[in-house]
Amino acid sequence: MAIPIAFDMETGDPDDVFTLCALATHPWARLVAVTVMPGSDEQVGIVKHLLGRLGVTVPVGAYRPGADVKPVSGFHRRWLGKVPPREPDAEAWQLLRDTFASEDATLLTGAPLKNPGMLLERKPDVRIARWVAQGGFAGDSVVPPEHRLPKFEGRETCGTYNFNGAPQAALKLLESPHVGERVLVSKNVCHGVVYDGAMHAALSARRLTPGMALVREGMEVYLAKRRAGKAFHDPLAAAVALDESICAFREVEVYRERGAWGARPAAGTRTRISVSVDHARFLDVLTATR
Repeated sequence: MAIPIAFDMETGDPDDVFTLCALATHPWARLVAVTVMPGSDEQVGIVKHLLGRLGVTVPVGAYRPGADVKPVSGFHRRWLGKVPPREPDAEAWQLLRDTFASEDATLLTGAPLKNPGMLLERKPDVRIARWVAQGGFAGDSVVPPEHRLPKFEGRETCGTYNFNGAPQAALKLLESPHVGERVLVSKNVCHGVVYDGAMHAALSARRLTPGMALVREGMEVYLAKRRAGKAFHDPLAAAVALDESICAFREVEVYRERGAWGARPAAGTRTRISVSVDHARFLDVLTATR
């Protein structure tokens, strides 16, 4: 049975739109809502344009409908050209409220957490059965030596963009008794997953869903300018939402210290954080066609 997913995203980093494309036609996912941070008409236009290309209809919400900001990376324009702005279907918190009231959807977050934060502020008793977040950090006290990335070795805390973009909202989600389980795909694991020329070639040899074919099309444009590739933070979190066996996890207590985030082993928190990733399994899940 396909997993219902509400995806909260932004457009400053291209990997969010690639996640949107991958989920929209993935056979294991049923995309039930998309919320955009902050939700300018340009952002919403890009989201609806991509969904339209894939023949998928999903309601789109915005944190601030009509926000007079332009948090859209130049990559989107290079890839998609001039996309007409569109209005959202609802405010993001209202769309999330209605989604979680009607079914046990997974909340997948790849943006600063203002949209779910406003949901908890306006509807504190809302029940979110499962939250899968791209964010958080697992340091040396959590990650076994053989799985530590050199760039993070020796650290216990680190700033993470999505959590630091709305730290109080992040803490609310981590502390709320109404969030059934929390699955954090940590920064130190995400940074080890990169879509590069080798992955691009691997996708050429596979049968792809329409969404993943669109991802490959976009990455063709991206790699032409940045040959080193793109860290695939949010696609990894999305794949984990569909199959948690992609990563190994430890149950932890998450804390914030001097603007950085860390995790310490703890029991009974209903919060797990990734400590390693199976790269082959990640690619198999991301490209599954049935």
